[in-house]
Amino acid sequence: MEELTRRRRLLILGICCSSLFIVGLDSTIVNLALPAIRSELGASVSELQWTIDAYTLVLASLLMVSGSTADRVGRRRTFQAGLVVFGLGSLLCGVAPTIGLLIGFRMLQAIGGSMLNPVAMSIITNTFTDPRERAQAIGVWGGVVGLSMAVGPVVGGALVDAAGWRFIFWINVPVTLGAVLMTARFVPESRAAVPRRMDPVGQVLVVLLLSALTYGIIEGRSAGWTSPLIIGCFVVTVASLVSLVMYERRREQPLLEPRFFRSAPFSGATLIAVAGFSALSGFLFLNSLYLQSVRGFSALHAGLLTLPMAAMTVVFAPISGWLVGHRGPRMPLVVAGSMLTVSGLVLSRLSLTTSTAMLLVGYLIFGLGFGMLNAPITNAAVSGMPRSQAGVAAAIASTSRQVGASLGVAIAGTILTASLVGTLETGFIDAAKLCWFVIAGCGVLVLVLGLITTGAWARRTAEAVAEDLVKTR
Repeated sequence: MEELTRRRRLLILGICCSSLFIVGLDSTIVNLALPAIRSELGASVSELQWTIDAYTLVLASLLMVSGSTADRVGRRRTFQAGLVVFGLGSLLCGVAPTIGLLIGFRMLQAIGGSMLNPVAMSIITNTFTDPRERAQAIGVWGGVVGLSMAVGPVVGGALVDAAGWRFIFWINVPVTLGAVLMTARFVPESRAAVPRRMDPVGQVLVVLLLSALTYGIIEGRSAGWTSPLIIGCFVVTVASLVSLVMYERRREQPLLEPRFFRSAPFSGATLIAVAGFSALSGFLFLNSLYLQSVRGFSALHAGLLTLPMAAMTVVFAPISGWLVGHRGPRMPLVVAGSMLTVSGLVLSRLSLTTSTAMLLVGYLIFGLGFGMLNAPITNAAVSGMPRSQAGVAAAIASTSRQVGASLGVAIAGTILTASLVGTLETGFIDAAKLCWFVIAGCGVLVLVLGLITTGAWARRTAEAVAEDLVKTR
């Protein structure tokens, strides 16, 4: 890659982050539009779940293959292709006449989005070659990812009230067009020195694993947990997982590098990402229904009430990045886990008359916890990895986030519908209590894993993996 000036490097970082912002935004912006979509398109609760999970599921399934493909065919080219597909999917979502077509177009959006997250990280790690600069750039990237997912409800609420739910998709179109042009002008092309081979079998197994698990959770109650269809889904899930592990261990260049998981910080970050983003997506899904369907707030009012959470994420994401760079990931993870736990417990006490002050306390605490979460996850994913494998390592971390986002909505929606007595408007409070406790449990998991995977033993495992990867490059 050509030598770039600092100004050019920062411009490339800005281009990557702006594109990642809209992808992350789309993971959560739809939440505040759910009641409007439900009303206009006649969607059921499970169809609302699929409106969100169709996006995150496809995104999670394709992130790893997109990262390795970009290392082979060119990162800039893949990044631009992703922007075009994402923009087209957004345009079609905005004109969808039925809930089924909306879900299908969300999947098209996700195909484009899968070419952006890991590829942008790979571009960033290959642009910033100085370790200190790279750590700072990764901190900014992690903050943008978290910020985009946190402000989604605010932006979504404003757009739904001002222009209608379709505009939450159309807003992406001019952003993607501008990003395509900026990428062509300022981002140099790059590839891995030794491109990784394609792994179609591994990719199919990943898709089967995530699709069967999510479908089984979402549709289990309506189809019956003991029905042949749902039992078959979970059998496919287990069989796909076992087959994936056995197959990837034998491949010289696997889609999912098993050696990465010998690093305790990397494995911990993967599980922490699943738990943390499950908490976020579950929170946003439940909160949107509570504020609009139960309390009767408008989409804009609901978004504004959620603004303190986004504000705390804005404030604490860069602080977390600074702490990771100067003191390591333990403190941010401890704070993140503790605050997510406390927030889940506070929100479990919601009622039909909960005061605004009480709501804001829960939102502020949740935003603080989530703001501290992203930087240590991202740092652990790429620290010590060879630059040639940065795309794959980043893709695994991004996949973990999206898997968590899918599971959070699937689990929260399933618990809610299973416990619901009467209508959503009258039975939500009691039905949602267990959901909030599950979110608190996700916080406990983040806390425990953060303590276990940030000590001296964990660092030694990461060093051993890094040495092994360098030897076999």
